[in-house]
Amino acid sequence: MRDRLLAAEKVKAIDWRDGALYLLDQRLLPFEERWIAHATAAQVAEAIRAMVVRGAPAIGISAAYGLVLAAHARFAAGGDWQAALEEDFALLAESRPTAANLSWALGRMRERLVRLKTHANPLAVLEAEALAIHESDREANLTIAQLGVDLIRKHQGNAQTILTHGNAGALATGGFGTALGVIRGAFLEGMVERVYADETRPWLQGSRLTAWELANEGIPVTVNADAAAAHVMKTKGITWVVVGADRIAANGDVASQIGTYQLAVNAMHHGVRFMVVASSSTIDMNLASGEDIVLEERDVSELLEVGGRRIGEGVEAFNPVFDVTPADLIDAIITEKGLVERPDTAKMAQLMCRKRLH
Repeated sequence: MRDRLLAAEKVKAIDWRDGALYLLDQRLLPFEERWIAHATAAQVAEAIRAMVVRGAPAIGISAAYGLVLAAHARFAAGGDWQAALEEDFALLAESRPTAANLSWALGRMRERLVRLKTHANPLAVLEAEALAIHESDREANLTIAQLGVDLIRKHQGNAQTILTHGNAGALATGGFGTALGVIRGAFLEGMVERVYADETRPWLQGSRLTAWELANEGIPVTVNADAAAAHVMKTKGITWVVVGADRIAANGDVASQIGTYQLAVNAMHHGVRFMVVASSSTIDMNLASGEDIVLEERDVSELLEVGGRRIGEGVEAFNPVFDVTPADLIDAIITEKGLVERPDTAKMAQLMCRKRLH
């Protein structure tokens, strides 16, 4: 399957070349494919904050490259450049608080900085680490895809009709995607008849991004309104809900795109299996449960403006970006270290003790 997935690769969102970070502006898709060059950590942080790049793994990778850009600037300025770099660490870490991969990637960059040998070229070392983080995520996606396909085959075999939410594809990662990587793999194996993609308000990641990715690869996809998801499960023969994650707590609770929680509740009611797909860097064993996860809220204009014009004058809005799905609603969590069915604290701890499978 690995070779077939590699051969099918069409989309990427992150490109590091000529000492700059190029990001595909996801705010413009699917109407325009525009790449933006970023030369400073501040520019990268703003790109993350403004949703030029999104998806937990892609955010982490971008932040690692942003740290490389910062190191070049601080080193050229002279003085205690490593101390000055702390400002850039903080700036990038604060760009979006919920994605665990962001803090994980910056932690790896900090650890590599601490382990610098006396005569090593620090800028080359940091760039190599960022490249390794990027490639590691790509490899993780390949392993995850195979594990997800194996699980689908084990439980229900061919003729799958899958519902997904948000975008956990190539645009959200350094490779083929987490949730969409599994869907891609299952389609290549002849196991997927159709994918239903929630539109995913208010940024429309499902209709703008996921549907675009799948359609470009010839995977049958139907977009539905978020509010239609339960009806879709009831009437369209959905066999799996497959979603990504932005942070997973030690007990298996999952923070993901807003609307995921209600999908899990509806899936349980309709007897539909619920799969969460993420790299192990998304798991935060320092948080006991989902109650400890900081959930980002964004500006109310995303809900109260249409075409740049205000609607709902005199009303307030609540605009959380993520919600938490309790572990007891999840059938399986899949990572490159393996999978956990019916996750709990003990099973998650065992998973994190394993080595990567690839």
